[in-house]
Amino acid sequence: MTIYKPTAVPRTRYTSGSEYERQYNYSRAVLVGNHLMISGTTGYDYATSTLVGTAEAQTAQLIRNVENVLAQAGGTLADIVRVRMYLAYAEDYDVIMDVYARAFEGICPACTTVEAKLFDADIRIEMDMDAIIDVRS
Repeated sequence: MTIYKPTAVPRTRYTSGSEYERQYNYSRAVLVGNHLMISGTTGYDYATSTLVGTAEAQTAQLIRNVENVLAQAGGTLADIVRVRMYLAYAEDYDVIMDVYARAFEGICPACTTVEAKLFDADIRIEMDMDAIIDVRS
């Protein structure tokens, strides 16, 4: 019997500069072909090394963090095709969805939202996303 090991798929990795990315060996996003997979992202502000307080502020910062990594990969929010949301508290749903709806107006990606216990009690929202980036030069 012959066992074949698959070769690594060519990929481009993007970082936000987060200490967690370095410490735990993951990327903010990975581009394989034209598919950009964005890791779980929170409202952590990497410029100030702080987590903003309210669910609304965290969601707005999270969207800015995603826009930053999309820009690194040559994309925009318009390239997002799938969003998965993890809300720490169901009562934050409306305020989070208001920020989300403004950011994704006219884009309307597929979206799943669940209430989940997040690893840090101060984190109110986390999202991971998939985008299809036009990589033609």
